[in-house]
Amino acid sequence: MITYRDIHKSFDAPVLSGVDMMVETGEMFALFGPSGTGKSVLLKTTIGLIVPDRGDVEVDGLSVYESDPAALLKLRSKVGYVFQHSALFDSLTVLDNVAMGLPEETLQRLSTTERARRVWEALETVNLEPAEVLSKIPSELSGGMKKRVGIARAIVGGPKILLWDEPTTGLDPVNTAAVERLIKRLSKELEVTSLLVTHDVEGGLDICDRVAMLDGGILRFCGTPLEFRACPDPVVQAFVDRAAAEAALDMVTDTYV
Repeated sequence: MITYRDIHKSFDAPVLSGVDMMVETGEMFALFGPSGTGKSVLLKTTIGLIVPDRGDVEVDGLSVYESDPAALLKLRSKVGYVFQHSALFDSLTVLDNVAMGLPEETLQRLSTTERARRVWEALETVNLEPAEVLSKIPSELSGGMKKRVGIARAIVGGPKILLWDEPTTGLDPVNTAAVERLIKRLSKELEVTSLLVTHDVEGGLDICDRVAMLDGGILRFCGTPLEFRACPDPVVQAFVDRAAAEAALDMVTDTYV
C-alpha cells in the first residue's frame, strides 16, 4: 500500500538518508526512533506535505512525486492524517472541524443534514457523544477529547490509509492506553492500512503487526514486534531497554501521583 524508495531529506543537516520501507495493505505498522531522527518527516512525505530531496513514495500504486496535481489530490482523498497536536482550528466548532476531513468534492454535493450526519457518525465511532460536543470549540475540550476529534476528522471521509503522527503525545498513561485501543479497533473495523509514528514503544509493540526503527536517518530495523524485542543489534537493544524502563517509570509515577 505504501512504498518508500531511497528517501533523502536535509534541513540544516541530513534527517533522512536513503530510507527504503514498505507498508503492506491492511497492515498496522509502527515507526519508532529517538527524537529528531526523521519519523514525522518520513510520515509527511507520504502525501507530499514534505518533499524529499531525493527518492519517491508510492501510495496504492501511484507515485506521490511524479504524478500530476489532480492525481495527487485524488490520492490524498484516500488518506486520513492524525496530527501530533490534533491541529484543530481554534475558531471552528467540532462539527466544522470534523467536516474539514471530508474531500472538497464530497462537501460540495452534501446537504447540511447529510454533512452533520457523517460528522455525528464519526464522533460516535471515536467514543464521543455528538450531542455534547458538536457545538463546542477546541478550548472547551479536554486533551483526550481533542485527540478524538482529530481522529474523527481523519476517518470521516472513509480513507483507505490512516497516518498517525504521535497521537498520544501529551496524554497521561490512562488516556494513552485508551487512544491506543481506539487506534487498534479503528484499524480493524474500518479495514484500513495504518502507519503509526509513536514515542510509546511498548504500546506500539502491543497493537502493531510490524514495526520499524529509524536511527540517524537510516532504517535500523524492520520486522515483527517479537523480532524487534529479540534483535541482537546493540543500538536496537538499547532503545528497547530504555523504552521499557520509561514505560515502567510512567506506571509508577501514575500510581503515586
